[in-house]
Amino acid sequence: MRRIELTVEPEGSFPVPTANGYQIYGAVLSALNGVDEDVSTRVHDSSIGSLTNSGLLGTFDESHRDHHKRVIRDETYTLKLGVADPRDQEVFQALADAFVFSDDTLELADGNFRVRDFASTNTTHEDLLTKASEIAARKHNTFEIKVRFETPTCVKESSNITNMFPARQHVFASILHKWNTTIPDERADEFKIAMTREDFGTNLIEKPDADTYETHTVLVNRGEDGGPILRQGFTADCTYKFKGASEAIRTAVTALALFSEYAGVGAFVSRGCGTVSVEVKE
Repeated sequence: MRRIELTVEPEGSFPVPTANGYQIYGAVLSALNGVDEDVSTRVHDSSIGSLTNSGLLGTFDESHRDHHKRVIRDETYTLKLGVADPRDQEVFQALADAFVFSDDTLELADGNFRVRDFASTNTTHEDLLTKASEIAARKHNTFEIKVRFETPTCVKESSNITNMFPARQHVFASILHKWNTTIPDERADEFKIAMTREDFGTNLIEKPDADTYETHTVLVNRGEDGGPILRQGFTADCTYKFKGASEAIRTAVTALALFSEYAGVGAFVSRGCGTVSVEVKE
């Protein structure tokens, strides 16, 4: 699996949507389509989200257009992309082709960005479990996991209900589903994590930072008539602490938290939702 960080610079000052993940998603698909149409189609059609996309992260000016903000000339912005499924190596290669080897331009509706830097890191399910096991064995119950929900996170409690709080059961159950779905078939018996929503509730406590907690309504798609499809989500800094958890539980939860930097949390991760950064505080 891969985590990619693009540093981009706007060609001038122009408006972008306040929640711009959906527009960035379209721009990335267009860039992929220019180098590999099959990969672009697979990313678009993927049921689990072959790609995670943060949208633009950085400093913006106000815009006179409703529900927009303005990028600043000569400012640089960060775009985080993730490819969680190891079977989607072609997606990473197509991204590199699009933004490094072919054209280094990201084209939006009101202006373009030049890609100034393309950095990537890679890992595997095995690597993450090994790292998590070392942390869990060394620190027992004394370490915490701090998760920064950087973009609106839409965690489904059911098919029709979105949870608006970083509740441990729903957050880690979402990551668990992505983890087990992306394990290579030949290694499924080794790396599958057999935990339940109730396990997360019993063994963890969440402590969100009230000063950072916000709720959001974001555009995630458009209907057949062109009308917006909106979903609700939250951003926050949240610390997860263990309560009497076994070493096996601590290892599994830590691995899932580290994995979320690649796979995102919740739904619509390709449309700019659910980007997180994780710090294990030992």
